[in-house]
Amino acid sequence: MKHTAFFKAASLTLAAVAGAACFAGCGGNGYTDKNTEYYIGVSGPLTGGAAIYGTAVKNAAQMAVEEINAAGGVNGVNFKFVMKDDAHDETKSPNNYASLFEDGMQLSLGCVTTKPFLATKTDVVKDEVFTLCPSASGDAVPQDASNVFQMCFTDSGQGAEAAKLVKSTYTDTSSVKIGVLYKSGDDYSVGLFNNFKAEMGANYGGYNVTEASFTDETSFDSQVQTLKDCTFFFMPIYYTPAKNFMLAAKGQVADTAVYFGCDGFDGIDSVKGFDISTIPQEVSMLSHFNSKATAGKAKEFVDKYNAKYTSAADKGTLNQFGAAAYDCVYAFKAAIEKAVADGEKVPANIAAAEMNKILTKVFTSSSFTFTGATGTDIKWNADGTVNKAADKYIVKAANNA
Repeated sequence: MKHTAFFKAASLTLAAVAGAACFAGCGGNGYTDKNTEYYIGVSGPLTGGAAIYGTAVKNAAQMAVEEINAAGGVNGVNFKFVMKDDAHDETKSPNNYASLFEDGMQLSLGCVTTKPFLATKTDVVKDEVFTLCPSASGDAVPQDASNVFQMCFTDSGQGAEAAKLVKSTYTDTSSVKIGVLYKSGDDYSVGLFNNFKAEMGANYGGYNVTEASFTDETSFDSQVQTLKDCTFFFMPIYYTPAKNFMLAAKGQVADTAVYFGCDGFDGIDSVKGFDISTIPQEVSMLSHFNSKATAGKAKEFVDKYNAKYTSAADKGTLNQFGAAAYDCVYAFKAAIEKAVADGEKVPANIAAAEMNKILTKVFTSSSFTFTGATGTDIKWNADGTVNKAADKYIVKAANNA
């Protein structure tokens, strides 16, 4: 009897352990059990040189959450939003992610920038957290990750679109001299540059192109000398080195030249201590968001953001990173509403893995589209990349325009 009781108890214990392991493996780790709201989390730079991006994401996502909750939530369930500062440092983002996940996060905006996200990606995939990145644009962000999607264009997509814009604008190859300025060793910059070059075609498709690279973001004397005769500058770099190059090039580059970048240019007209009006050339960028929109959802977002965020710290933080984050939150809402309409049960305390299973099905459905501040009839491809239009956005017109 004693032996029988012992083995029976041992069997029950082993069954309980196995059951617990299976439960955790299926995403039921208990982290969301006490949730009374859908929990959205993100890691991003709220301090440091990229803080303008993180602040925009934080402000815009919080604004969307407040609007949705004030209107009754999503089928009666509110959103909760939490952001943790990683200072654009990939050594900090894994701890931020773990803290958010263990606190009950069911929906993620990933990380604001690419490198910090890639440092957390293994855990994001393992934990099966549905992730919609507003601004982490690296090609590797959604690769081999069925639960990771982007609201922004990939770096390769931006590079290719920039090349298409050049070819459609300058149909006569002899009418333009193109200068390419990129940062060597930087994944974002090199990725955009390589894809721009690939789309332009062999030998740049017959265009006259001069390349220059840099590592030091403060001194551009040699690069200016190399590129000074160019009339169109493709600059797949962030706004800090971009404005430093423009300042160094004043008086040496023709006033009629064009400085053109991608999403890294966003915020260049709001950099403290930099008066962009002193740059005589046109400054423009590839974008899915127009902060000077006069109609539509982009205009609605701009007006609400500017009305809400009026402090000195928030001034100048309006950019496409924020607009994309705002759209991400509303896309979560739209997807959950569609899932419920299709018969799915999505309670406030749903496990992250179960939420992911439901929303992945919605996002990859041919019938699901979303319209927001960054695009109309937005869809997502099976590989997690976004399908929407991009356009040239003029940040500052040429002084003689």
